[in-house]
Amino acid sequence: MRRRLRAALRWAAFAVLGLIVLSAAWVALYRVVDPPGTLLMLIRQMQGTEVIRHVPVPLDRVSPHLVRAVIGAEDSRFCIHHGIDLEAVEAALEDNREGGTVRGASTISMQVAKNAFLWPDRTWVRKGAELWFTLLVEAFWPKARVMEVYLNIAEWGPGVFGAEAAARHWFGKSAAALTPGEAARLAAILPSPLKWDAAQPGPYVARRAATLERRAAVVRRDGLAGCVLG
Repeated sequence: MRRRLRAALRWAAFAVLGLIVLSAAWVALYRVVDPPGTLLMLIRQMQGTEVIRHVPVPLDRVSPHLVRAVIGAEDSRFCIHHGIDLEAVEAALEDNREGGTVRGASTISMQVAKNAFLWPDRTWVRKGAELWFTLLVEAFWPKARVMEVYLNIAEWGPGVFGAEAAARHWFGKSAAALTPGEAARLAAILPSPLKWDAAQPGPYVARRAATLERRAAVVRRDGLAGCVLG
């Protein structure tokens, strides 16, 4: 019995070590190779989306207005945290404890970990894997690469993934040519890209976009995108 238990523990240790090595190698590969797709793209196809539009581009072919708008919308401390924003976590817990609007504290790095390597789910197993991949991403990639991958795989509409496809879908132009207002509208629809319209926004999205355009100006003024845009 003891021999079998030791053998089982040994194989379990090998399995864990193998997962650690494979996950680290996967993250290291994506530092230099663009993710060819994501599980969410596959899920959308299985749900009936006929065409997936996904055109990865280098970060220097994305308007800096979009970079600033996304930082202002999603993660204002992107350049100074190491993947997990403890201040945002504490603020979210406090809000939720006081009965306010329930919110999360997902950073851009965490969203990259989820979108590039995992599946959309809210189980503790997925969240644990997300934390592990977030730490790997922050360890292996510079911040500019984190932002580049995020902008290239984020969902921005039905079958629309990445900033280039989003800019062409919503505004008929390249991601490099986005204006501050267009960038703010793209950032505004990130929470619900299948429901909200960036080209002809309703009142709520229009107000949110106006707020995000002002936040993007603050990001520029205070250098909050310095780790990405220099």
